[in-house]
Amino acid sequence: MAIQKEIWTDYIAENLYKNNDFLNMCFVADDRVNGKTVHMGSAGTAASVTRNRTVLPATVVQRTDHDNSYNIDEFTVDPTVIPNADTVELAYDKMDSVMYDTMRNLSGTVGNWMLYNWRATAAAYQVRTTGGSATTHISGTTGTRKKVLAADIQRAARVMNDLEIEETDRFCLLDAYMYDQLLSDLRFGEFRDSVKEMDLARGIIGKLYNFNIMRRGSTLTYTDADLPIARAPGAAALVTANGTALCWQKAAVERAFGDINFFEAIGLPDYYGDTYSGLVRAGGIKRRYDGKGVVAIIQDLLT
Repeated sequence: MAIQKEIWTDYIAENLYKNNDFLNMCFVADDRVNGKTVHMGSAGTAASVTRNRTVLPATVVQRTDHDNSYNIDEFTVDPTVIPNADTVELAYDKMDSVMYDTMRNLSGTVGNWMLYNWRATAAAYQVRTTGGSATTHISGTTGTRKKVLAADIQRAARVMNDLEIEETDRFCLLDAYMYDQLLSDLRFGEFRDSVKEMDLARGIIGKLYNFNIMRRGSTLTYTDADLPIARAPGAAALVTANGTALCWQKAAVERAFGDINFFEAIGLPDYYGDTYSGLVRAGGIKRRYDGKGVVAIIQDLLT
């Protein structure tokens, strides 16, 4: 008997959100995925307002909008063989065990690329950490980095405030090490007030300077150039790479999930069993053409 595809499609979808709660803290455009590319209009510069206009007729202007389109990537799981899958029950139990690590890798990969799609690129939307020295925690790097402080979170908030970004639904995602650094810096009162806003069901572990604080095993890394560049997931090791906390306002970023499929091949004689694999189509983007609403807090390299 074949495993019901619906069971395992749901299994894959469910695992996508483990340690990826941040994927729900954005504009969701799943309903617009009907091909490889999602097209989204991004408004251009708004018309100026004049008080007590004296010159008529007024100058006519035209707003230039942008097609802020993005592609939907296809993420596929390597096929896994389940030997001697004689019954639905036996195969289901084995699948739950064998696919756990695979689904975790798939979930992590989708999440990593979504963060990369949301990366802050302009210098105006990047701030550097300013704390004391800490040994680097990014794999493949050496030396020390400045710790992230509460004041750095405040500076990111100030960047958004100066741009008049909506103050509600702001999020800040830190990796586990940078989160521990932030906790160590918080005064008792700040920590107490932060945890009052905890919402574990949504992955929110506190609130600081209007940011809902979230934590993940890893986030983005950036180069140490004068204008730091976000590094794509899976990029070759770079000894001077820096960890990053990514901050955004919910309406400033978008994600779209397309098909989530499960595939099976039953009774393959050359494998003496059954093979199973999965596929997820997903993509995302910063919704504003100018990149406003996303700020990166990038570690500052010391040595």
